[in-house]
Amino acid sequence: MRVALIQMNPTDDLERNLLQAEQLVSKAVQDGKAELVVLPEMWSCLGGASQTKQKCAELLPEVNAIGGKIYSALQSMARKHKVWVHGGSIGEKMSLHGGLLANTSLVFDCSGNEQGRYRKIHLFDVVTPNGEGYRESDSYAPGSETLVINVDGVKAGLAICYDLRFPELFLELRKKNAELIFLPAAFTQQTGEAHWEIMIRARAIEAQAWVVACGTTGWHVDAHGEHRQTYGNSMIVNPWGEVVLRMGDDPGWSVAELDMSMVTQVRERMPVHANRRLV
Repeated sequence: MRVALIQMNPTDDLERNLLQAEQLVSKAVQDGKAELVVLPEMWSCLGGASQTKQKCAELLPEVNAIGGKIYSALQSMARKHKVWVHGGSIGEKMSLHGGLLANTSLVFDCSGNEQGRYRKIHLFDVVTPNGEGYRESDSYAPGSETLVINVDGVKAGLAICYDLRFPELFLELRKKNAELIFLPAAFTQQTGEAHWEIMIRARAIEAQAWVVACGTTGWHVDAHGEHRQTYGNSMIVNPWGEVVLRMGDDPGWSVAELDMSMVTQVRERMPVHANRRLV
């Protein structure tokens, strides 16, 4: 399976972001021969005031019904290029939750049919060591269900960004026999430098699965007018915890070949799931 990471520098300008995504996906397929492309978290709208987040968000349709601009763009990418598309995550308008959005991943097959929809469970409400505060729950409601889907014969689990810090989620995906775990993200520069690689490698080792982690990069302006930087360094890690692909801090794309037989080899030689005692 040839997987492309689409590393973007999104802002709160939806049209600009859509154009950037479409151009990078096209290059990854044409030049990189990608069979599956993965976008980052909130690639359609990163930063901006609450009103901007609401404006850029979409009320998602029933599966495979006619959707809004972002939903349709993801479908179109899949159909046009005949590739699987993991749509990172976008803002989803919800009929409940008092106007809060969901941070939602969508996955489409190479015919443009929706195959998965996951809402981020763990919301980023923290203060980083340099004093920057983040309150994702001010704009978003948490999801509650884990998800493993079939991606061209591969069992794939879905997670988003801050979910990475909760190994019990990844253990649950492993219990559902996920062989590959997607992790779109918008990691901050500071937390990325400290923890991004080590946690991705740890989750890959624990789950004995491929982890495909695609991040945003560069600067954006948050709801309070503060300039915030995300880390980039999108990467793919194999089930033995080895980094097989790592990007830098520029927007772009990169492709790696995933040997899914490695999952079986690692799990048979070190059957930690069967040997587990305390969970």
